[in-house]
Amino acid sequence: MQPHEIHRSRSQVKVRVAVLTASTSRYEKKVRGEPFQDESGLLAADILRGMGYEVEYLGVVKDDILMIRKAVIESLSGDFDILVITGGTGISPTDVTLEAVKPFFEKEIEGFGEIFRMESFKQIGAAAMLSRAAAGIANGKLVMAIPGSPKAVETALNLFGREIPHTIFIARGLH
Repeated sequence: MQPHEIHRSRSQVKVRVAVLTASTSRYEKKVRGEPFQDESGLLAADILRGMGYEVEYLGVVKDDILMIRKAVIESLSGDFDILVITGGTGISPTDVTLEAVKPFFEKEIEGFGEIFRMESFKQIGAAAMLSRAAAGIANGKLVMAIPGSPKAVETALNLFGREIPHTIFIARGLH
């Protein structure tokens, strides 16, 4: 048995996940009391529940560094094992999710972004290089920042989803 397989077998079974969406347009509709649909956040929650994880959907925040950081701090101080943030990972001036979360990373998991972009390239071509999808460890917890399109959410979570318990196990020094 390979070391990563041994770690997987020793990983915790119960994983608590928080899902948050960074989207100014959806946040403003929410504030105005208008109907809105958060396809990506709800899809992320559904995919992760389908993998057997306990998921709490936290809702929508504005594309605002301070608002995102506040949500990250609350999630990291809670009893979640992972925080998944959809949206705000592109190169638009309003895409600030990475600027909000990267300062919290004690360790960045560069391979996630690299493989995500490679898989996205197979689907959408060179536009995949514009994604800044990232993952890292903060306070012994996994933080993922993924694009807000439903297809990107599906790609990212199907790529990383089964490695979540293994990642948390290693990040917490339990091996």
